[in-house]
Amino acid sequence: MSAAKTLFEKIWQRHIVAEHETSVLLYIDKHLVNEVTSPQAFDSLREAGRKPWRSRSVLATADHNIPTVNRQAGMHDEIARLQLNALERNCSEYGLHYYSLNDARQGILHVVAPELGETLPGITIACGDSHTTTHGAFAALAFGIGTSDVEQVLATQSLTIPKLKTMNVLLHGILPDGIYAKDIALAFLREFGTDCATGHALEFSGDVVAKLSMEARMTLCNLSTEAGARVGIIGVDDVTIDYLRGRPSSPKGRDWELALEYWSTLHSDDHAGFDRHLSFDVSRLTPQVTWGTTPAMTVGLDESVPDPRECRDPEAAMRALDYMGLAAGTPMRAIALDKIFIGSCTNSRIEDLRVVAEVVKHRKVAANIREALIVPGSGSVKRQAEQEGLHEIFLDAGFQWRDAGCSMCLGMNNDSLSEGERCASTSNRNFEGRQGRGGRSHLVSPAIAAAAAIAGHFAAPGEL
Repeated sequence: MSAAKTLFEKIWQRHIVAEHETSVLLYIDKHLVNEVTSPQAFDSLREAGRKPWRSRSVLATADHNIPTVNRQAGMHDEIARLQLNALERNCSEYGLHYYSLNDARQGILHVVAPELGETLPGITIACGDSHTTTHGAFAALAFGIGTSDVEQVLATQSLTIPKLKTMNVLLHGILPDGIYAKDIALAFLREFGTDCATGHALEFSGDVVAKLSMEARMTLCNLSTEAGARVGIIGVDDVTIDYLRGRPSSPKGRDWELALEYWSTLHSDDHAGFDRHLSFDVSRLTPQVTWGTTPAMTVGLDESVPDPRECRDPEAAMRALDYMGLAAGTPMRAIALDKIFIGSCTNSRIEDLRVVAEVVKHRKVAANIREALIVPGSGSVKRQAEQEGLHEIFLDAGFQWRDAGCSMCLGMNNDSLSEGERCASTSNRNFEGRQGRGGRSHLVSPAIAAAAAIAGHFAAPGEL
């Protein structure tokens, strides 16, 4: 009888090409390529006289540094133009699957690949972006990689990865109404820190996870990288299968039946051994808001900015408060905002936009909000939202309705914060300067971002 295995071990062992003392050479099934982290990799590949090992494994689209408005006017700066041109040229030269800015399916890679059925259970995925962990919601091993790794995957269809430990995070309890996956992730990071999963493959499990939609599971796995995890993963169940059924690139016919047979094995066995276990009760969660410069610097909406002396790292907390322009003891609800950003690979899917529409319908963005952006994660999400009439609700409320892209999540295009501007953001990082030099970012769920837009400060939907 074979030994019990974790979900991670099942997929990992199936993909090992060669094993070394501290690392393995892992076969990569799907390679996602963007315009920012790939140009140098292609240049090096070309200089070495090599070609992509398996062109059909590559899916490419520009997402990081593209305009989300007035695209017909061209790119917003020279670097962005060169990056886009390089991606288009490289995809054309090597015959890679590329969704151009004119393609209705274009968008953020971590939104596009799942909704098209390119992300499938049991596969390995690599992408030059740290939030590639998103795809682990489908029981895939998905790795964020650097530019040199992008070249290795292009040239060899494999990736050198240090051996990872395994961690199981059991989410239990009853999730309160009005609490979302974003709140779970931020509260988890507050409790255990941004280094709790360093060097680990993190699996989310438990009844709470089983009741989450695929969109919510993607949010959880997306933010697992903020805990230091190299992989975030969730086992296959009926929710996974229902999401994938009928997707454009999902298996069809007999292949679908064979896939289901394999996918049904993609969960951790009973009594499988993990290197570390964490348990997190969601029953008493309230909406979460970050106050500092890491996702772990989080409090509940009903709380106040903490005293640095009571924080895990007092010096880091003092620096964060100085950068954020906040004083200890300030109620979170008293913090006025300048901008609202709803988007990113964390919270830009149709489920997120429906939540926002429910909150802002028949309401208006507050006068003190200088700009309120809603940026769908893909052209497909935008089209679905418009078919449902959500864009009319957004526009009537005073939001800007943009084209798909990463946008203000990292501020590489014209969507950014100015010095000192404060933003409620549904994105994944609140580091110094993340959304613009000197910008101050507060991470929240789409519901809280929407309510904050209407109130002009942090608020819950029920208080409007």
